[in-house]
Amino acid sequence: MKAVIQRVKRASVTINDELYSKINQGILVLYGVEKDDEIENADKIADKISKLRIFEDESGKMNKSVSDISGEVLVVSQFTLAGNCSKGTRPSFDRAEVPDKANEMYEYFVSKLEEKGLPVKTGVFGAMMDVELINDGPVTFILN
Repeated sequence: MKAVIQRVKRASVTINDELYSKINQGILVLYGVEKDDEIENADKIADKISKLRIFEDESGKMNKSVSDISGEVLVVSQFTLAGNCSKGTRPSFDRAEVPDKANEMYEYFVSKLEEKGLPVKTGVFGAMMDVELINDGPVTFILN
């Protein structure tokens, strides 16, 4: 399981030229599920994201979480995070989880963030999406 976390001023998902969801200040999470990932991994990553202090306090230090700033979270499924580019020039997606199970894990992950009281928006699992964001910083982290 991999998650790319980006601190954003705003972010949105558009599908077929129609706005599907958008957030203001908060976190964009690109979320990928790999074979053999366990549900406990989703619990840990959701907990980490909810508490991750990546927003600046009054002193300019990264000392506040998304909850502390009343921020929002946009979660977008992205199976390409499971891609392996180590051999050749075409990525291999052998590590990507099968769609049904990956979607189940994605939905579970979203529900865990919501349980933590975070306002969560999503993309559509498996859809071709245009993801637009204004990265704040830029500040980007990768969680495994």
